[in-house]
Amino acid sequence: MRRFIPTLLVACTLSLSPILHAEEVALPFNGITLNADLEGVNEGNLERVVLITHGTLAHKDMEIIQSWQELLADEEIPSLAINLSLGLDNRKGMYDCATAHTHKHTDAIDEINAWVEWLTEKKGAESIILAAHSRGGNQTAWFSNQINNDNIKAQILLAPQTWSEDEEISSYEERYKQPLAPILANALQQKTDKNLNKTDFIYCEDTEVKASSFISYYQPDNRFDTPTLLKKATIPTLVIAGSEDTTVKDLPGAMESINNSLVTTLEIEGADHFFRDLYMDEVIEYSLEFMEQL
Repeated sequence: MRRFIPTLLVACTLSLSPILHAEEVALPFNGITLNADLEGVNEGNLERVVLITHGTLAHKDMEIIQSWQELLADEEIPSLAINLSLGLDNRKGMYDCATAHTHKHTDAIDEINAWVEWLTEKKGAESIILAAHSRGGNQTAWFSNQINNDNIKAQILLAPQTWSEDEEISSYEERYKQPLAPILANALQQKTDKNLNKTDFIYCEDTEVKASSFISYYQPDNRFDTPTLLKKATIPTLVIAGSEDTTVKDLPGAMESINNSLVTTLEIEGADHFFRDLYMDEVIEYSLEFMEQL
């Protein structure tokens, strides 16, 4: 089902109620420490919580994630915004392109699962709503298709990643002025998982990246395409697109092919990829409507 939502014409009045509780939490995981921000907790009550995952090489403290948490807290809804480690211990801030890349796209699946287990086992969460932005939306949908957990009730995907092999090839060549195929072939031919030096990778020019990491992000796989994953979604799913989003500009059209009664798509008129300012209020408004129906 797809609906188009006009931009709000009247500025929303933000709630003056304070965030009930906010803390940074740490979680040991495979020899490193993961970190996350837990907000809106009322005396330890976490019966329902939103677990938020950021986008490509990003972090939990970026504007879109902080706004998401603050607006949920205004509605007295707890949230946990996680930092994907990207292979680094206790990672903070944007990924530094000068740091060698050892992470894989699918690492997020195990890390999201670790936080789900922490929420249920340590915090008593009985109803978890997954939420994510951009690439995190794809990783979240991949996770929810793969992991069966009765405590996960739904997912909200904000401008989730789309993908096609042809688009990946053309966008790489446009960004880096060289073809992708020889670099991928070189990575696939490595007999050991060596570092590829001076390699263009994701948003990083002339960086250092493990062969296995390069393969993880660039070897063709239809699961990189979130609409394809959502054809098999087994939990209620809300996809929110922005009409002015040039990063996943094909998302609204791609969602039209989804024949799954559990999936609803909304397009917010005027919003770009990061839903700044009042557009985030609209995200919250329609997320609340969605959650009320669960």
